Amino acid sequence: METKIREFRQKKGLTQQELADAVGVTRQTINALENARYNPSLLLAYNITKVLDQESIEDVFIIDGGN
Repeated sequence: METKIREFRQKKGLTQQELADAVGVTRQTINALENARYNPSLLLAYNITKVLDQESIEDVFIIDGGN
């Protein structure tokens, strides 16, 4: 799953650590998400979306339906 976390995080002027602190995970988790090495829980995806001031999870996470 690809994400736009890095793009939106940088636009808000947040470091990986600041985003991690805001959503209650480690900086390494944010790094793994930004590099498509980890799929978040729905709750984590929702929290990241809200911290990044986006309207929907689909704005941040590119979900490949496997079609």
